[in-house]
Amino acid sequence: MHTPYDQIFERNRTWVRETVTRDPDYFTRLADKQQEPHFLFIGCSDSRVPANVITGTGAGEMFVHRNIANLVVPTDFNVLSVVQYAVDVLRVKDIIVCGHQGCGGVRAAMKPHETGLVDHWLDHIRAVVRLHQAELDAISDAERRYERLVELNSIEQARNLARLSMIQAARKHTPDLKVHALVYDIREGLLRELATEVEPVSA
Repeated sequence: MHTPYDQIFERNRTWVRETVTRDPDYFTRLADKQQEPHFLFIGCSDSRVPANVITGTGAGEMFVHRNIANLVVPTDFNVLSVVQYAVDVLRVKDIIVCGHQGCGGVRAAMKPHETGLVDHWLDHIRAVVRLHQAELDAISDAERRYERLVELNSIEQARNLARLSMIQAARKHTPDLKVHALVYDIREGLLRELATEVEPVSA
């Protein structure tokens, strides 16, 4: 009996066969050209939210960074390195910060503190709660309050991104660079734009 890990290789071989049948030069083209993605996608690590699948983009079209709850933390060298490479080397034109309904990270941040390393990460979402406390407190339905926090978190992370000095500098060589905040509804499979041309606000 094959394990789920074994099935990865079986599915890979099947995908290669089907791809080459449709397009014999597919892999040769990918290997011979440098990547020139139009998009940088910053999304959640949730396994139900694969960036290329939900956006319908193909190989080479989208540079991707994912972490728990799609956070853009100014002290996180991982996301900062991805963003700098995307804007300075790849010269992407659109940066998408995409949250999703059903996000476990956002839901966990609404509960009392837990122990463990991830709790420190979730404090960045709790900062969004404090920033929008009045609006969230005015929502009586707990599930709707959660859904709104998912949206607000995406907007605030996009704003964190737009505030970065490397983004401001990148606009000099890529003046049409745009930052977008999106949310993906896992229940229906649709993306929705929350804000575009997100601009930084003073900290």
